[in-house]
Parts: sequence; C-alpha cells; structure tokens
Amino acid sequence: MVTYFNIAEIIISIVLILVLLLQSRGAGFSGTFNSDSSVFRTRRGVEKTLFQLTIFLAALFVVISILSVVAAKSAPV
Repeated sequence: MVTYFNIAEIIISIVLILVLLLQSRGAGFSGTFNSDSSVFRTRRGVEKTLFQLTIFLAALFVVISILSVVAAKSAPV
C-alpha cells in the first residue's frame, strides 16, 4: 500500500512541476506585451484552468503525503 502512495506522490509531483512551469512561462510571456504588471486582472481561459489545477494538485499531494505517512506507521515491519 505504501508503494502505491509513493508512486502516486512521484506522479503528482511531476505533473505539479509541469503545471507550475507552464504558469510561469505564460506569466513571463504576457508580461512582455504588458509593461505595467501592477494592474489587477482576472484569470481567464487556460490561465484560470492551470491555476485551479495547481491548487488541486498541491492539495492532493499533501493528502497523499499524509496518507503515506499514516500507512507507513500502521504497516507491519
């Protein structure tokens, strides 16, 4: 059971890294055309989806990590 949690953590962490890289790449690209970055704007489309996916993956990673620790403590040696 612990092995499955570890594999899930690795997969989620790789996807989370990719989503974060896509977000930062998109922010830098939009900053090229917009000289005033202090203006508040709402996220729309793909940017909003990536933001929500990042929050979901981070929460899922934390939950899987906690479950992994609990399963490791309760597993027989």
